[in-house]
Amino acid sequence: MWGRRVQQAIYLRGFLGERPPLPLHPEALERAAKRRMSPEAFAYVAGGAGLEATMEQNRRAFAQVALWPRMLRGAPPLDLTLTLWGKPWAAPLFLAPIGVLELAHPEAELAAVRAAAQRGIPFMVSNQASYPLEEVVEAAKGVNPEALVFFQLYHSTDPRVVASFLRRAEKAGCAGVVLTVDTVQLGWRPRDLELGHLPFLKGQGLAMYLTDPAFRAALEEPLEGPSLRPRPTLALLQNLLALRRAGKRFGLSLPQMQKAVRRFVATYSFPELSWEEVRRVREATALPLLLKGLLHPEDVAQAVALGVDGVYVSNHGGRQVDGSLAALKALPLAVEAAGGKVPVLMDSGVRTGADAVKALALGAQAVGLGRPYVYALALRGEKGVGALLDHFLAELELTLALMGVARLEELGPGWLYG
Repeated sequence: MWGRRVQQAIYLRGFLGERPPLPLHPEALERAAKRRMSPEAFAYVAGGAGLEATMEQNRRAFAQVALWPRMLRGAPPLDLTLTLWGKPWAAPLFLAPIGVLELAHPEAELAAVRAAAQRGIPFMVSNQASYPLEEVVEAAKGVNPEALVFFQLYHSTDPRVVASFLRRAEKAGCAGVVLTVDTVQLGWRPRDLELGHLPFLKGQGLAMYLTDPAFRAALEEPLEGPSLRPRPTLALLQNLLALRRAGKRFGLSLPQMQKAVRRFVATYSFPELSWEEVRRVREATALPLLLKGLLHPEDVAQAVALGVDGVYVSNHGGRQVDGSLAALKALPLAVEAAGGKVPVLMDSGVRTGADAVKALALGAQAVGLGRPYVYALALRGEKGVGALLDHFLAELELTLALMGVARLEELGPGWLYG
């Protein structure tokens, strides 16, 4: 479907003097986005924890696994479609949840989800989205009534907000909830720290909270801790103006926005998050529940025993724990621990269609694409994300065909060497 069609279209346009809309090499794409984005925005998207060793390990893990093609198998044209949680997917690919997409493009999730929906690729809306969940789902359904949108949930310390978010996800028609458990606190991210940049303090990435009735109802409740009284500076004035602009979008005054940001900071991190909260979320929603951020097989087994509907192997793209195990290396252990009882998804370090084939051969039912689609969004908005997906899916399909794979179900460790 994608492979030869996309490839031939690029060559034909090249014959007419046109070039592809985006750089095709992942590193060139990142460099182009860096030139387009502000230093703060690029650091937030591109950066990782500590020395960024986990990011390096994610990529090295893919390099250490070799595909092992088979020839002359007479394989027919490959069908990339599959069914997960009773819904059809156009391919074993999804756009992973990434917050504060307004740092890349003013249309943020709306642009990205339209591009994904047009191609039948599921989209995961971050808890820290720049647009409310309902608007993102509406944008997707406007392009494709069968579009699949998942909601990624960070468990707040305020159970009222968690319950409200779950109700909104159900009412909006989400395909599932992705409870992320590896971000109970923010990782140590030097790129952001050196710039002193946390977008939430400017009201960015808070659309879910600022439109939530439970969160807004609690704005007047007292919070523990001293109130800051910073000295006036030009930077403070600029940030307050940004906060005021953000508030206008959601009908909140500057004082209300200041209270909202303070409440968000106080309730966002939940270091005490435990399996008991997972159990409560499982009981609170009828939507398929995926647990994101698992690397250890014992955690996978515990999640399956608690009745989750899917396991999502991820180290948050290297943004949380420096020196963590690469997600690709954790994947086969997670698949074994899941025992075929639930689908296993993965992200972290996926850059190319060939990467996706390796992850699928190691047992993932679908792989998530993260930073690259944000770079594409920064460069060309919806068209950029669409072009990136076309390129990725074309490479995925061509790689499988050249390996001699006739059906996705055939993939397994036997197609790999190393």
